[in-house]
Amino acid sequence: MWDDCKDFDCKDNKCVCKTVRKIAEAQDAVVTPDCDISCKQSIQDLVSPATTTGNDTIPFVLYCKGTCKPFFGSGVLQAMVGPNRVFRCFESPIFRVSKIHKDCCADLELLLPVTQGGSTPGACGEKVCDYFPGNAIRNLQRTGICIKVDLCDFVGIACLEPVRALPVSDFNATAAADERKEH
Repeated sequence: MWDDCKDFDCKDNKCVCKTVRKIAEAQDAVVTPDCDISCKQSIQDLVSPATTTGNDTIPFVLYCKGTCKPFFGSGVLQAMVGPNRVFRCFESPIFRVSKIHKDCCADLELLLPVTQGGSTPGACGEKVCDYFPGNAIRNLQRTGICIKVDLCDFVGIACLEPVRALPVSDFNATAAADERKEH
């Protein structure tokens, strides 16, 4: 089966790459807006005909080779502060695959956690769980910030349950950056 990576390494078969490719295929198959929590289960939940949740995203976290630490992606957006255009930096360990290439490079979009009140507070730590304080997070926000990564540089992947991520059009870079500074 596709999730059996024992015969694969990055030169021959790319285990993390193969999983991210399956996530991309599942997300692309959504036409409407073993473990309980796993990449395989998340993919099945997203494309299951019995499930009509409107979910469109399988968020995931990647773990770097060597350190086994989560990978944090970052990107910079321009935002307006009064009449001035400024640059705002965003960082997240949570991604949505945007596109996967034949060479196992992928375009990943940064996702930001969103609270019940609609803010994107960010984190003040180096752990994935720092991005999910208490019961405050209700959804994930697409940012439109994409980075290209070589999936062969990762040793592990952890999928979150499928969600209907908030659209990029709802992302206010100025407000999000201000909220992140306060925390």
